Amino acid sequence: MKKLIVLFWCCSVSMTFGQEIDAKSVPKLNPEPSKIVDSLYREDQFYVGFTYNLLFNRPENVSQSGFSIGVHLGFTRDMPINKRRNLAIGLGLGYSINMYNQNLFIGEEEGTEQSVFLILDDENFDTNRFTTHLLEAPLEFRWRTSTPESHKFYRIYTGFRIGYLYHFNTNFKQPDLQIRQTKVNELNRWQVGATFTFGWNTFNFHFYYSLNSLFTDDAQVAGETIALNPAKIGLIFYIL
Repeated sequence: MKKLIVLFWCCSVSMTFGQEIDAKSVPKLNPEPSKIVDSLYREDQFYVGFTYNLLFNRPENVSQSGFSIGVHLGFTRDMPINKRRNLAIGLGLGYSINMYNQNLFIGEEEGTEQSVFLILDDENFDTNRFTTHLLEAPLEFRWRTSTPESHKFYRIYTGFRIGYLYHFNTNFKQPDLQIRQTKVNELNRWQVGATFTFGWNTFNFHFYYSLNSLFTDDAQVAGETIALNPAKIGLIFYIL
């Protein structure tokens, strides 16, 4: 009888110990997913912007009218320069289209193909504007409060934007007359501007000021150099 009791106890202990081992060796059916932290993250590589456009250094009696807008989009390669990755250099490529409504008529002298610049003081017209299309290369120094876990952060970006004005057109319209001009020899094709952007998360204010004039010194009206330095104020949105 005692032998049977001892044998039963040994079997029970062996089965219990075996169950504990088996329970530990069985993997969980629904393991908690581990969070992957990207320690080599980059920020704000695509951008889309909308601006209100201004013209500075205008000749006397040249004024803007209506609403002049600009649309800007592109890609900027974000290159962090410190371990925390809150400081970076941005270098990219973009496209910009800008419209300027004003009272400076730009046309062409018939037979000579020379540009004509006139100030529309008392002229009655429906539309008078010119449009610029630029290929741009932004170069920025970037500071932000970003972390690998969050994409909502404060940012301050400042730098330069080099642009090539590859297409220019004017549009003058009266009830019974429309004049379009695309060839203007007095244009400064290369445009260099200073930029400043600051904001938080989605909404970021953007400023641009052209460091060189839109036209060369050969563009004159009433004996005065036209120049014109474009400036842009608006919002810019970044996408990873």
